[in-house]
Amino acid sequence: MSHTPVSEYDDNEVVNTSANAHMDSILAARLSRRSTLKGGIGATTAALLGGVGLSACGGDDDDGGTPNPAPKSLNFSAVVKTHADKVSVPAGYQISILHALGDPMQFGDESWKDNGSETAESYERRIGDGHDGMYFFGMKGGRFDASVSDSGLLCVNHEYVVAPYGLHANGRTVTDGKRPAAEVDKEIFAHGASVVEVKRKSGSTDMEMVRGSRYNRRVHSATPMDMTGPAAGNSHLVTKLSADGRQAFGMNNNCACGYTPWGTYLTCEENYLNVLGRAAGDDATRSATDIVALKRYGLPENRKNPYGWDTPEGEKYRRWNSRVSGASADQDYRNVFNSFGWVVEIDPFRPDAKPAKRSGLGRFNHEGAWPAPAKAGEPIVIYSGDDARGEYIYKFVSEAKWNPADINGGMTAGAKYLDKGTLYVAKFNADGSGQWLELSFGKNGLDASNKAYPFANQGDVVMFARLAADFMGATKMDRPEWGGVNPLNNEVYMTLTNNSNRKAEDLNAPNPRVNNQNGQIVRWRENGAQSATTFQWDIYLFGARVDGKQNENLSGLTDGNDFSSPDGLYFDQRSAGGGLLWIQTDDGAYTDVTNCMMLAAIPGKVGDGGKVTSKDGQATFVGAKATDATVRRFLIGPFDCEITGVVVTPDGKTLFFNVQHPGEADADFATNKFTSYWPGNQAVASDTAHAGHKRPRSATVVVTRTDGGTIAI
Repeated sequence: MSHTPVSEYDDNEVVNTSANAHMDSILAARLSRRSTLKGGIGATTAALLGGVGLSACGGDDDDGGTPNPAPKSLNFSAVVKTHADKVSVPAGYQISILHALGDPMQFGDESWKDNGSETAESYERRIGDGHDGMYFFGMKGGRFDASVSDSGLLCVNHEYVVAPYGLHANGRTVTDGKRPAAEVDKEIFAHGASVVEVKRKSGSTDMEMVRGSRYNRRVHSATPMDMTGPAAGNSHLVTKLSADGRQAFGMNNNCACGYTPWGTYLTCEENYLNVLGRAAGDDATRSATDIVALKRYGLPENRKNPYGWDTPEGEKYRRWNSRVSGASADQDYRNVFNSFGWVVEIDPFRPDAKPAKRSGLGRFNHEGAWPAPAKAGEPIVIYSGDDARGEYIYKFVSEAKWNPADINGGMTAGAKYLDKGTLYVAKFNADGSGQWLELSFGKNGLDASNKAYPFANQGDVVMFARLAADFMGATKMDRPEWGGVNPLNNEVYMTLTNNSNRKAEDLNAPNPRVNNQNGQIVRWRENGAQSATTFQWDIYLFGARVDGKQNENLSGLTDGNDFSSPDGLYFDQRSAGGGLLWIQTDDGAYTDVTNCMMLAAIPGKVGDGGKVTSKDGQATFVGAKATDATVRRFLIGPFDCEITGVVVTPDGKTLFFNVQHPGEADADFATNKFTSYWPGNQAVASDTAHAGHKRPRSATVVVTRTDGGTIAI
């Protein structure tokens, strides 16, 4: 028997073997030309902007009004880098723990016991593990109201069950290669997302969970869901559980998220390979095209299920292995793999509403689904990144035009706007321009005659979007992570967290550093309306250590704002001062100096920077230099954690963020020794749900100012 953490799934694995250009080669072609370098900042700006005025993409609201004013300054002192096993915030700020792994959402279940004794069944009513993306929906009279701050519904993703498995008495158990059913059941229920009602404490801007609320619920890895959009009913979705290919069961490894203007939550399946395996010799039972698709999505034959969910006895565990075992697809689970990797819509205001996997937004390692501000009479536009090395950036444009009368329209509105539309993939050109390449069946060779993959219909195109994007010539990117749209000017930002395998021969303009361990943030501006098919782009910031180790500091970061491996990203939507950018890190390259962090930034605009040459001789262009006035470290998390998920209430006075996997590195359950004891070592004595406990837990944290003022600005 062994108690070992899950470590088999490599989310950095490259499965894109297409000949498409990498972002690096494109930028090298664009920026290494002597004429470009001699052109100076004026020529650079002209190339980036392409003569398109900023007024072409103004941040108008639904009524055509003017955008909120940009924040003018940051009003907190930068938090000093630290390895303290606690959340560190600026002077004048305070935190509280909203909820953590295992906290009961309803009455009748025991509080967390700190020993892994909670039953698997109870996790259908407990907060899950691996807190990640989230969103706050203001609520008034039981309905969504985007202007409300003191009461609402908070949706939180639970990405995975964190090693070393605080869920279980002694960590993960494996006996003769098999997992116990009780542990697997608990893990299945601990995945997914939580919806909880929250309200402000009396006389405070702090928040608390409303235990026992009728809105509180879990959506997890066994929750029945509808498959909708072009892939619904596709033969590649037929399983023993869904003979018509229109049902899915559970969502997995939900990382980042999104939201809709009608008041629903979009949660995104990313590293779902964590829970799936495929038997040895399975290729012999498959068609050549099946094998192409399975390998392109990272599931070759003889791939073991990292979590071992397919190892307990019992039929219900068979679905976690995509092998051919029956005479037809409706007699086995060969296609269950295709039921994951989608954007899932949840209506938090209707607890009985069935979640839906909206296939129109494509299938891949969805890091998130970030909407552009909705504008009456224009399509809904949603951006997504495929978080793996060498993968792509996508955009969905709805067929229906936004009508504000659909606010509170729930899943009906979701079907209207998300089930019909056009999926695009990004191509970044050498001259600073870009195109959105249409992924539509019957166009540009995406049909049954395609030699790379014979697409039979639009369902095939969205299900195997990676293959369609390969064929169309999309630009390979380095792990597109979180994104966001600036509400002030509609420019889009996306983090490219790092590429530590970059060699000297691969140097290029956006990655001009050997062994790029610190990552960067790319941004672009659409040429005209948000649904435009062309754009202009540049690089906003390069991550770096101010001590000069690892990568050169190309953005001029200082001791108060240097960072590494940007991951989470969120544009503040507050009613006054919106447009503040929050940047979070999931880092392994700066942890010798500091724990992971979150920064606040006042962003500029595409083309506001200049030229620079790295110490390795690579020419590049960056956005305007970061200064202490425009980028500042706001908080640092406890030891061994990732900082992720952030949202701010409309009045700007309450901020939520998540601490994921504190103390993940090692554990000794016999002696209760861990690398982190958070949040039990930070909770105040009156917080009996968290104070004094030893086991580290992922949790949602509330940040407020002690004087009740607005956060950060």
